[in-house]
Amino acid sequence: MNKPLRRVAIFCGLLVFALLLRDNWVQFVQADSLKNDPHNRRVMMQEYAQPRGDIIVDGKPITGSTTVSGSDFKYKRTYTDGPMWAPVTGFASQAFGSNSLESIEDKILTGQDDRLFFNRTIDMLTGKKQQGGDVVTTLNAKAQAAAYNGLGNKKGAVAAIDPQTGKILALVSTPSYDPGSIAGMSNQDKQNWTNLKPNDPDSVMIDKALRQTYPPGSTFKVVTAAAALENGLYSRIDQPTNSPLPYTLPNTTTELKNEGNIPCQNATLQVALQYSCNTVFGKIGADLGKDKMLAQAKKFGFDQTIDTPVRSAASNFPTSMDKPQTALSSIGQFDTAATPLQMAMVASAVANDGKLMQPYMVDQLRAPNLNVIEQTQPKEFSQAMSPATAQKLQQMMETVVSDGTGTMAKIPGVTVGGKTGTAQHGINNSALPYAWFISYAKTAQGSPVAVAVVVEDGNANRDDISGGGLAAPIAKSVMEAVLNK
Repeated sequence: MNKPLRRVAIFCGLLVFALLLRDNWVQFVQADSLKNDPHNRRVMMQEYAQPRGDIIVDGKPITGSTTVSGSDFKYKRTYTDGPMWAPVTGFASQAFGSNSLESIEDKILTGQDDRLFFNRTIDMLTGKKQQGGDVVTTLNAKAQAAAYNGLGNKKGAVAAIDPQTGKILALVSTPSYDPGSIAGMSNQDKQNWTNLKPNDPDSVMIDKALRQTYPPGSTFKVVTAAAALENGLYSRIDQPTNSPLPYTLPNTTTELKNEGNIPCQNATLQVALQYSCNTVFGKIGADLGKDKMLAQAKKFGFDQTIDTPVRSAASNFPTSMDKPQTALSSIGQFDTAATPLQMAMVASAVANDGKLMQPYMVDQLRAPNLNVIEQTQPKEFSQAMSPATAQKLQQMMETVVSDGTGTMAKIPGVTVGGKTGTAQHGINNSALPYAWFISYAKTAQGSPVAVAVVVEDGNANRDDISGGGLAAPIAKSVMEAVLNK
């Protein structure tokens, strides 16, 4: 072979080698990334070639699938009472992907999870179409309906937990949206998506119960009371506090105001919570200092994300504050911010004698043949306070409902503890306040439910009664739904 031909042969050999190398790289190295690429239409076609598994509440599916004509996708997702359940399910859309449980548990719902390999093999051998598994939730349908109907056309959120297990019983955000309206690929689905303004920070698609933080206002005084008792600042709830009236914030000439003519001077902890004395709890925060207040807040879950498995936003207790800011933070203002789930956790820890359980909303993952492939076991999140402190707080919160600002939450024949709150916001507090209520119901077997309610568009009252008037009745209806199940 002459020299030019030899060079051509070597060059062609190198080309063949490069082609083989590239082919093997694609086949063995890039296979998974190409398979899972969102732009790979074949993956989406396979995903919607059969019905998805269902999300289950109280033994009944709240999702479904329906056939689609004139499309590469044979099925699309449907939802029962979609707006009510949207904060739980999220959406599964042929055009826009998925979120929340629909996204996190996608492999179970589509049947692609490795733990369903045996089921897929049997289906293949018997000629059956691949089936998706089910996600069985901890949600209580009656409690969810009570929360959703209670909020009605108000803007707000509700979170309810079983204090003894951490099971999430209700998760509502209003105004809401119907995930079924964006499940397909039609022009109408695309217009619906645009109308929902998914990138708007005020979009109805934001789950306010998990993802929105608010100044918690006076509901945070429960955390401050716990810090006072745990750190020995006060040992009894009937012990007068060293709380002057007026109380001037440390190192300033600014007086901290109370709302209304209420008995706050040197009030006991019990009376101070009953009437929601800013001066008492602001001074407690300043006396304890930021480090002790921060440590107590973290025991309740502040400054941490919570995986339910849908991840919540982290609630915030400031880490850098001077004494006046610490005082304001200790009454739920300044930069203190909390999700409704976080404040439900606070009430839950009090109700459960100080033990805070990890909140979760998925009870089981189930194969198409109904075999359980994963069961969630309750686990402790933290010991937020001693049982003795928790029991003192129970007495205080129960007084709030029996004789204080939370009387609208009373349930005949049931012991209820609660705390109202009104959180100011806007420039110079110009916007309408957020109305809060946190509570628990207690039976002889312990507490089966703790609730947090926030209503964004409350009336213009600037005192805690707005929390008692707007949010407490909603919490009451949720607690009654759980108790009467």
